[in-house]
Amino acid sequence: VQLQASGGGLVQAGGSLRLSCKVSRSIFRFDAMGWYRQAPGKQRELVARITTGGSTDYADSVKGRFTVSRLYVQNTVYLQMDSLKPEDTAVYYCHALENNYDYWGQGTLVTVSS
Repeated sequence: VQLQASGGGLVQAGGSLRLSCKVSRSIFRFDAMGWYRQAPGKQRELVARITTGGSTDYADSVKGRFTVSRLYVQNTVYLQMDSLKPEDTAVYYCHALENNYDYWGQGTLVTVSS
């Protein structure tokens, strides 16, 4: 299984970006999918995830600004990021969980300038 993340880039504070994670097979069987991020010198942290049942979880720091969603027909998970802040700067990783096995995509860099 391959997860291909895209959509990162440079944006000014207050701007928006949408990350996409395209999966090489159906995402229907994953227990959960989502996004993590890792800023320089910091540990990787959960940003947002969506479960099979459609429930979502968000880091407190992004609630109200980020939205995770999925599109089964395109085997893709998205992360819409609005009102971006410089502290959102990080490498963002797509993640999928199936039967306690973790799948990771390559990171995509998001840089928010002040």
